Amino acid sequence: MRLVAEFTTEPFDVDGQVPAHATQALEAAQAAGLDCEFGPLGTSVRGEQEQLLPALTGVLEAAFANGASQVTLQVRRDGVRLPRSGGGGVNALLAEVAAELGGPLSGLSRGDKQRAVLLLEAKGAFEYRKSAEIVAEALGVTRFTVYNYLNRARD
Repeated sequence: MRLVAEFTTEPFDVDGQVPAHATQALEAAQAAGLDCEFGPLGTSVRGEQEQLLPALTGVLEAAFANGASQVTLQVRRDGVRLPRSGGGGVNALLAEVAAELGGPLSGLSRGDKQRAVLLLEAKGAFEYRKSAEIVAEALGVTRFTVYNYLNRARD
C-alpha cells in the first residue's frame, strides 16, 4: 500500500533561514528513498508502507536532534483527501500562500500578511477547525489580529 506522510517541524521563525530541524528531517526522508516535496511550512513524503513507516522514525529523530520543539505528522493512504478539520489542510494552504507570496509568512510586511489572510480565506482555510490559531502562529501575529484582518476585508 502506498502512503503519504506530511510533517511540519517547529519552530517556524528562524530569521528567514530554513531551520536545521527541517532540512535534516528532509535529508533523513531522502536517504530512506522516499519521494519528497519540501515546502516553506512542511514536507510531504510518499512511499510504500514498508518503506515509509520505518523511515518516519529517522525523520523524527533528525528533527528533534536538530532543534525541533514539535513535529506535527499526518499519514494517510496515497490518493485519500484530507478532511476539512485540523491543521493538515490549513498547513497545506499556508504552504501554497507562502509560495505565492515568495517566502515565509512570518517575515512578511503587515500589508502582505493582510493579503495572505485574504488569500487563505479565498482558499477556504477558515472552514477548518482552529484555523485562526494555526494561521496566526504561521504569520507571527495573534488570533485577534487575524480576525481584524478578516473583518477589515469584509467592511
